[in-house]
Order: sequence, then C-alpha cells, then structure tokens
Amino acid sequence: MPITFTTAGPVLAPELLEMQGRLRAHSFLTDCRNGKAPMSRLKIFLSQHAAYSGYFVQYLCALIANLSNQDDVRSLLENLAEEMGCGSAEGESHYKIYCQMLETFGIDARRTEVLPSTKGLIDKMFSCCRDPDSAYGLGALCLGAEAVAPIIYEDIICGFRAHGIPDKQIKFFHLHVGRDSGHAEAMMLIISRMMRTDPAATKKVLSAALAVIDARLTFFDGVKEAGI
Repeated sequence: MPITFTTAGPVLAPELLEMQGRLRAHSFLTDCRNGKAPMSRLKIFLSQHAAYSGYFVQYLCALIANLSNQDDVRSLLENLAEEMGCGSAEGESHYKIYCQMLETFGIDARRTEVLPSTKGLIDKMFSCCRDPDSAYGLGALCLGAEAVAPIIYEDIICGFRAHGIPDKQIKFFHLHVGRDSGHAEAMMLIISRMMRTDPAATKKVLSAALAVIDARLTFFDGVKEAGI
C-alpha cells in the first residue's frame, strides 16, 4: 500500500505516488507481488540489497553533516540511533538483523559480488547525501528511500511467502514496513519547511529523488538479469 505523509500534509504527495507507482510496476516487484519470483532471484535481491543497505548509516551520517538546523540534526539522530539498535526493542543494529536473516538463507554478505547496477545505486545515494546542499540528500534519502521502502518490502514479503518462508525468517522486512514511513515523515517535515523558505528547494529535492528512483529501477534490472 503506498504511504502518504500525515504530519507534513500533501507536500509532494503526487510526485511520491508516481515514484511508488514506477517502482511497483517493475517486473521484479510485480513477480514478487504475484508469487512468481523464483527463490534464486529473491536470494540475489537479498545479497545485493545487503551491499546497498550496508551503507545506510553512512548515507544518513553524510546527510546529517550537511544540515544547518540543530533541531533537524537531532531529529535525524533519532533515526540513526534506531538504525544502530540504540534504545530499540531489538537491541541490535538493523544491519546485524539483516545479516542474521541472510545466514538463514545460506548467504554470506562478505562474499557477495556487487553488481554494477548495485554499485550505481550506492554511488548515486552517496553523491546526493554528500552534497553540501542538504536538499539533495533529503530528496534522495526521504523520497528515494525511506518513503518507498515499505511498498518495496511489502512486495518482497509476498515473494517469500509464496515459497512458504515464515514471517519470522524475514523479520527485517516486517520491521521496516512499519518504521520507515515514520523516518520518512521526519525528513518530510524538514523538506516541507525548506520548501517554504527556499523557492529552489522543490526542484533540488525532486531531482535527487528521481535520480535515486531511476538508479533503484536499474538495480532491479540487475537483480532480474543476474538470476533465473
């Protein structure tokens, strides 16, 4: 189900829905949603997504370093703390939870050969988050990642359920379906305020978001091409 922002209001809602729609229309996610994605392809997704998401803390730190408002910094530090497992119910970093999930599928993330399409997504996210103008990092990490992750993970869950994989084995995805929308909301509040004070902010946010969405679609292409 596509997510919307309740606190920030309808800011960029049509653009976000279009981005979510483009992702869900990709044949990889369509196959997952319809229970037709082969397990071999799902495992390739797991290993490649590990390479991308393994840098999430660094993406977030790069963005935080470019924020000038201390309230915004504190807001995103809460996201960072949760990502690291500080004060969370799990008590473990999200990446550790992900790696534990990989082990149950017999996947060693350290031996994963990173596909060019995966590297392209990693590089694009870093490029945006490191930009001195935080509008680009916010667009990439909010609209290009946190705001679309729940709809991606819902389809991935469907793909694994079709193979009889129990929900507890893919706990990582279930955790993020509920939480990433909250993370996106915190960033969207910053974007909303930024758009009110800087007329050029909207274009910057959307350009970064669309660049990351395009890179993510190419990432899905790579996953499909790499496995049967």
